[in-house]
Amino acid sequence: MPVTTTEAKNRFGHVCAQAKTAPVIVEKDGRPDSVIVFYADDLALTTAAPTRTLAQRRKAFNEAHQEWLAEQNRDFEQNSLWCDRLVVWQGQG
Repeated sequence: MPVTTTEAKNRFGHVCAQAKTAPVIVEKDGRPDSVIVFYADDLALTTAAPTRTLAQRRKAFNEAHQEWLAEQNRDFEQNSLWCDRLVVWQGQG
């Protein structure tokens, strides 16, 4: 349910009641700016997805994309960087 910032300010109690059934999108200058959600929903969202460290995310990425990474590494070993073969064009003058 989208509401304007003015409506959210003037009818805050009503907006909070609406947020218990569905997130309320607060628009500023006609664009989505903020979201008001029911506290229990926010708590469920933040506790459901535990935060992972950068090392954990990197490990998961490497495991999920190991074939692609190996292909890229093979290509690099065989051909070096794609830009290494570029030559500056010099026009006839």
